[in-house]
Amino acid sequence: MADINLVERKREDLKPPYKYQDGPIDEDVNGSGHVPVLAKEFNLLSAIATGIVTGNTWTALGGAIIASLYNGGPPGIIYEFIAVSVFYWFITASIAELASAIPASGGVYHWATVTAGPHYGRICGWFAGWLNFLAWVFGVSANCSIIGSMIVYAYALFHPGFEPQRWQVFIAYLIICWGCCFTVMFANRALPHINRVGSFLILGGLFVTIVVCAVMPNRNGSGYASNDFVWKEWENGTGYSSNGFVFLAGMLNGAFAVGTPDCVTHIAEEIPQAGRNLPKVLVCQVAVGFFTAVFYMISMFYAINDLDAIFQANSICPLGDIYRQATGSNGGALGLLIVIILPIVCATVGCYITAGRTLYTLARDDAAPFASRIGAVSAKWKSPLYATLACGVISTCMGAIYVGSLAAFNAFVGAFVLLTTASFLLTILPHLITGRKNLTPGPFWMGKAGFFVNAVSCLYIVVSFVIYCFPYALPTSAAEMNYTSVITVGLGGLVGVWWFVHGRKNYIGPQIVLNSVPALDSELH
Repeated sequence: MADINLVERKREDLKPPYKYQDGPIDEDVNGSGHVPVLAKEFNLLSAIATGIVTGNTWTALGGAIIASLYNGGPPGIIYEFIAVSVFYWFITASIAELASAIPASGGVYHWATVTAGPHYGRICGWFAGWLNFLAWVFGVSANCSIIGSMIVYAYALFHPGFEPQRWQVFIAYLIICWGCCFTVMFANRALPHINRVGSFLILGGLFVTIVVCAVMPNRNGSGYASNDFVWKEWENGTGYSSNGFVFLAGMLNGAFAVGTPDCVTHIAEEIPQAGRNLPKVLVCQVAVGFFTAVFYMISMFYAINDLDAIFQANSICPLGDIYRQATGSNGGALGLLIVIILPIVCATVGCYITAGRTLYTLARDDAAPFASRIGAVSAKWKSPLYATLACGVISTCMGAIYVGSLAAFNAFVGAFVLLTTASFLLTILPHLITGRKNLTPGPFWMGKAGFFVNAVSCLYIVVSFVIYCFPYALPTSAAEMNYTSVITVGLGGLVGVWWFVHGRKNYIGPQIVLNSVPALDSELH
């Protein structure tokens, strides 16, 4: 099949999103058909650090610990986390295969464009990209709110009678939000170093937390929890009669912590030999995230001596109450909070990197408003300046929602899992349905085993999408209802409206550079 020079062809003559060539792909053109603009600041080590930091598995579990405890107590959290991690290993393997074949900053946006084929690639890529971007912006907001709550709680520890207010959390939220945003905007060359520091803080912080939780309960006289409390005593505080359903619903909390396997793929154009290195990065990210989270949970649960007191406190930061029980002092709790706050700050930087790169690639392909600005890289700062700024503006609006309605904010943040898995499904399911023929294999390719891995991934996503939309507890009320399904469908509807307003006529999609694939060749001709 002869090469097709898309540059010399008119826009209306294109059959997006493919650009074929029989020989090796030009090294000056990346997997999305663009000449790379972002500098390759990340090496394999710093890319692994970025994956570990942005994934921030054990810190994410700690930040949302109280919601997890209602779905089975300590043993429920441990076993639910292990179960959901296994399913995400399948998803990660599917993503690693796609990232190896097409290493592009758009991640699922680019892959969905290819796996769905020439007829449906544009619209699948459009929805996958936008839903994934929205999820990562909400990830920024979730981290900022967790940090803000911890900071206000830390102040309250040493000021008896102080009543935390949401507007106070919002102030801390804004400081973290814009501090991290400006870091990504104006310190692009420092990002690999920041992520290395962040990975050290995550691993070092885990070590400190485990040691403190293992030693302090014995020294302060509170004692340790029993083996039955940690491993056997099921606590169903949801109101659902079926413990099996409670277990499945409780996997949502683990999914929030591990549901970030695509994060590092969004810096694919900034990593040398990304097709070979990204699968290695994903393996390290998943392995470190899993083991650090399991060790963290076990050590923390053995340090709890009064679970009912934590439930009854209705605290702005339940994790702080657990740390107070573990250490027996306000100072000890503050120390452990600092240990977890610092990695989450670094993780927020990672979320900004991911969200900003995703929006940048969407705008680069004319899928976003103000595409000429948002889809550009600053010549001075060497970063997608306006794309990252847009993420900061959206996150600020999210913080305002937090002040006005906690239920609404939780619904947006809770939609993170549904939005990410929906974007994964739009990528992996077409890959499976088309017999995995629309993709040129990269260095990592699962072969026939890929059918099973992709099928398990899709099945989990479909089932979890239904279960995670149920109310968190029964009986429910308007203030405590699970609105993530409403938010997800509503956002999907807005993305659909933008498709008809702008995308259908103006958006072509990424010009994926591929070697000739027989299945696609016959479909195009």
